[in-house]
Amino acid sequence: MTLNILRIDASVRREGSVSRELNDKVIDRFAAAGDVAVTKRDLITPLPLIDETWIGATFTDPEDRTDEQTRALELSDDLIAELQAADTLVIGLPIYNFAIPSGLKAWIDLVSRRGVTFRYTESGPVGLLTGKRAIVTVASGGTEVGSDIDFATGYLRHALAFIGITDVLFVKADRLAIDAEATLKAAEAAVAELPLAA
Repeated sequence: MTLNILRIDASVRREGSVSRELNDKVIDRFAAAGDVAVTKRDLITPLPLIDETWIGATFTDPEDRTDEQTRALELSDDLIAELQAADTLVIGLPIYNFAIPSGLKAWIDLVSRRGVTFRYTESGPVGLLTGKRAIVTVASGGTEVGSDIDFATGYLRHALAFIGITDVLFVKADRLAIDAEATLKAAEAAVAELPLAA
């Protein structure tokens, strides 16, 4: 059975990116264990920010949307289709200035759609993309994952849960500026121990 992986790279660096290198290792681990199909979404190519037209389109029933509103949602539809088709997400998360990169925030905005990836109920929002898991490779120079100044991992965990993805594992290569060798060694060991099945 093929494992469908959606790989998301959020680093603004093509070369020398620890999160990209760790994503490679995660993919290699799954590929060595069985058949995988990988869809790549590289956020180094900027995504558009949501705007008034986009918001208006999401709050308009599909049959009532104008041509402009339909066009405004085309990329969002494509990104959501990638998510829907995936069994596992592999997300590279560099921490920039204590938070997630702007490209990853733009992606989250575009895939968080009322009635498509989440819905509101009397007891609160319910995510619609259930039965998936995410493996997040985190890289930071000085921000320790889980510390008071880490505003990235908690936010991403919450954003994924909001759309229904609650099985989230973090592989951390944090505080690289302090002890890169030990940090990378620990991260690679964590990749080697990742469970192959959700």
